[in-house]
Amino acid sequence: MKFARTSLAMALMATAAFSHAESLSLDNQVVTATRTGQSLGANLGAVTRLDQRAIQRLQPTDMLDLLRRTPALSIVNNGGAGKSSTFGIRGSSSDHVLVLIDGVRIGSVTSGSAALHNLPIEQIERIEIVRGPRSSLYGSEAIGGVIQVFTKRGTGGDPKPWMSLTAGSRNHHGGSAGVSGGIGQGWYSAAVTSLSTRGIDARPGRGDPDNDGYRELSGNLRAGYRFDNGLELEGHALESHSHSDFDSGYKANNDSKLKTHGLNARFSPLEPWRVTLQAARSEDQNDTFNGSTFNSRFDTRRDSLGWQNDIDLAPGHLLTLGFDHLTDEVSSSTNYSENRRTNKGYYAQYLGQRGVHEWQLSLRHDDNEQFGRYNTGSIAYGLSLTDNLQWVASYGTAFKAPTFNQLYYPGFGNPDIKEETSRNIETGLRGEHDWGNWAVNLFRNEVEDLISSVSLGGGIYLSENIDKAVIKGVEFEIASHWLGWDWSSNLTLQDPANRSSRPGQGDLLARRAEQMFNLDIDRRFGRIGVGAGLHAEGRRWDNAANSNELHGYNTVDLRAEYWFSHAWRLQARISNLFDTDYETAASYQQPGRAGYLTVRYQPL
Repeated sequence: MKFARTSLAMALMATAAFSHAESLSLDNQVVTATRTGQSLGANLGAVTRLDQRAIQRLQPTDMLDLLRRTPALSIVNNGGAGKSSTFGIRGSSSDHVLVLIDGVRIGSVTSGSAALHNLPIEQIERIEIVRGPRSSLYGSEAIGGVIQVFTKRGTGGDPKPWMSLTAGSRNHHGGSAGVSGGIGQGWYSAAVTSLSTRGIDARPGRGDPDNDGYRELSGNLRAGYRFDNGLELEGHALESHSHSDFDSGYKANNDSKLKTHGLNARFSPLEPWRVTLQAARSEDQNDTFNGSTFNSRFDTRRDSLGWQNDIDLAPGHLLTLGFDHLTDEVSSSTNYSENRRTNKGYYAQYLGQRGVHEWQLSLRHDDNEQFGRYNTGSIAYGLSLTDNLQWVASYGTAFKAPTFNQLYYPGFGNPDIKEETSRNIETGLRGEHDWGNWAVNLFRNEVEDLISSVSLGGGIYLSENIDKAVIKGVEFEIASHWLGWDWSSNLTLQDPANRSSRPGQGDLLARRAEQMFNLDIDRRFGRIGVGAGLHAEGRRWDNAANSNELHGYNTVDLRAEYWFSHAWRLQARISNLFDTDYETAASYQQPGRAGYLTVRYQPL
């Protein structure tokens, strides 16, 4: 189905009037953009924050269903719930987006992608999305942006239990339960989630003519204690085990595990000096089978150590100094000529504010035993033109180290491949008014030595660098309460193009839409809440040669909820109301119309 002209017209008109309230609220705090706690309004970057209230109101079925509603974020899914998926911010690829869970870096070091589709949505407290490069703070991978997921954290006091039960189309059954609280100066939170669905036939007419189901079981635990001397210790662990059927051979299926474990310590040696120490491990494990016959195993592990110092120089002036140590390791049934590498990173940041002026300066030096040393930096400036209008501008550099597949996978890897580098410049205006909030951002990201798969003929591909890719675009966000309704909308128009000197110059980068639009409206009538959402994307090309077009599409969702009390409520949702037939990857269909009913106990 083509991207309807009426939908694009609606997008332009609505974006001129409304947008994402959660992403623009000045009262919220975010950490990801600066690695320190700052109010959302004080950040000079393009940041979206989705808290627990917003997540539950939107009633997403999984993490990807939620993220595709945010500005400039595109999803590519291979056939429904739990299937292999990729995502990008501002036309970047999946391995250009750094993903963190409670500060722990995740993602497969072979494929370079994080398994966001396996994360339990019910165990999330909030999500922070930073658009634009952040390598000057985080090192490799943060070319397009950073996504950080924060799991639920206890706040002390009496135990507070919560639960939810969901049933829906295609034998969708889900259940979650948890409890949080505290004892004395300690706090804790524990949760478990189960999900299963019959799924859909991801590739009709190809592979196995059956539905490709998905099952998931996950758990999360966080606990901490603050001592009388101010020392604060916290440990956290999350594990998600999943099983997914997919169309690639006879009864193909895989078993996956996503794990994160971390320990943090925070203390203040002196009043203006705060120290944070972190030791963490993340694991991405994937075993594939044809029926009951073992096919392949890819287990990757990331061990990290961090030391961060935040020093208040004066009111409105903060200096941050830090060190990161990261070890990536692969264990696989495939023989890699190298299976381990380490990276040391040193970073500094200065946040300042004086009168109507704000600035953010950051520098980082990375020393990687695989490709050597690399320096990145960024500068951002904000000027308050009036009490409710601010102009911002920034420039930043970033890089991404090649994955183990791009370097060493037999028959595909290229050990001579270079790291990808980028230069990003952006500017924008944003305002806060009695009627609502709005923001406009223009960006241009130039990526050199972009890593791509180059065909050698006969079905053989080799990992190689492309000279240059340029991604430029504009984002609109507006939010308002109008005619008794809460309206939120965002529109992204972008041009992600290959600008190399090789054949293909001017072609669009594969699987990147040129237009993306979201509109959500909600209203509360006493105990009843109702809402609707529209998601639309323009056409994209499935391949680098731009010969296989995937048509644009739009989907509409309806949602409602009834509050029995301040804690108990019944929620209902219809997704893809008009049963739109579309693909985000060639030959992989997406779910049609579906309905879901949820009973929730959640004291908010």
